[in-house]
Amino acid sequence: MIQGARRIGKSTIVEEFAKNEYESYILIDFSVAPEEVHQLFHDISDLNYVFMRLQLIFHVNLVEQKSLIIFDEVQMEPLARQAIKHLVKDRRYDYIETGSLISVRKKITDIVIPSEEEKLDMYPMDYEEFRWAMGDTATIPLLRQLFESRTPLGDAAHRRMMRDFRLYMLVGGMPQAVEEYLESNNISSVDLTKRSILSLYEEDFMKLDADGRATALFDAVPSQLSKNASRYKVSEIFPNERADRMGDIVNLLGSSMTTNVCYHSNDPNTGLALTCDRERYKLYMADTGLFVTLAFKDKDVTENDIYNKLLNDKLNTNMGYVYENVIAQMLKTSGKSLYYHTMPTEDGKKYYEVDFVLSDGFKVSPVEVKSSGYKTHASLDAFVKKYSGRIQNKYIVYTKDLHRENGIDYIPVYMAMFL
Repeated sequence: MIQGARRIGKSTIVEEFAKNEYESYILIDFSVAPEEVHQLFHDISDLNYVFMRLQLIFHVNLVEQKSLIIFDEVQMEPLARQAIKHLVKDRRYDYIETGSLISVRKKITDIVIPSEEEKLDMYPMDYEEFRWAMGDTATIPLLRQLFESRTPLGDAAHRRMMRDFRLYMLVGGMPQAVEEYLESNNISSVDLTKRSILSLYEEDFMKLDADGRATALFDAVPSQLSKNASRYKVSEIFPNERADRMGDIVNLLGSSMTTNVCYHSNDPNTGLALTCDRERYKLYMADTGLFVTLAFKDKDVTENDIYNKLLNDKLNTNMGYVYENVIAQMLKTSGKSLYYHTMPTEDGKKYYEVDFVLSDGFKVSPVEVKSSGYKTHASLDAFVKKYSGRIQNKYIVYTKDLHRENGIDYIPVYMAMFL
């Protein structure tokens, strides 16, 4: 089961895999499949008949042990998903399901979930995949070597890497947006593509939450991050709602894989999930390209200069939340769970905040994101002082070259995937 947000290329990549790895395959797209295909899964007592009908309908010859059957948009036919238990037991063919996670979870109430399913989460293209799309397969392995040896790139190479990475932040990792950029080399066209994806997401949220709460929370992600608050403040969007009553909606957003939820860890230790505060969280967009478009969707792309500012490294210091969002995306895509931590300052009037806390072996590693000034890092210092016995590594992710100083690893943003 390949599960993820809509428009991230699940169907495309699965079909490409089928073409390369099997003698033949059948792709059943249940969103457009004829009724006779749907009816086949209402009675699977005779699998010989089911397979014969599928071959006749799709004009494909299935070869035992060498063919794949793809259940695309499987949430549109829950009985096909339930049938997997018996199809796998039959052993004649292999199976891959794809589904938009938010819809998959809504359509399981009346079926038996097959234990044979192995779930695989799929995210927007990460930075390495973006470089592949640009025709570059050499850069990321080289960056990994430099990261592991803690070797700086040098000024010229670092500036070039930052320019390339800022392009990734603008275009993002949605395959349609990347394809549009490759075809048109026009950021305005890319922005229009991203706006259509955002509209699709908002329509999906309205189908699942007719009150519009999910859509409102989703649309407010950039503005909430821009305020640099210690949590997502639901009360600013819905004055009469408490955060603890919005848990189901936040879960819905996280389950849709359109957003990444970062929970507060009250007592950061090896088992971060054990001290997770479900009522204190931040929301990040799962794709930073969509994030940039959503942040300025009230303006026509030709009227705002966020693209030029970002490409030319002219972002104002208060735009650091764009970098924070992309770091959240990179950590999540590399398999990390997202947690952060706050603690009161000595006078009790403000808070120190560590942007991300990573489980690292039997200890934890704090991560502070800096888009501009990096020489002072009071939050990181306070965290290390308070939890000194629990610290594995100390990271500042920033926009300068790689170096290490006073026990802190200063990591350029394009290397955050290696943390």
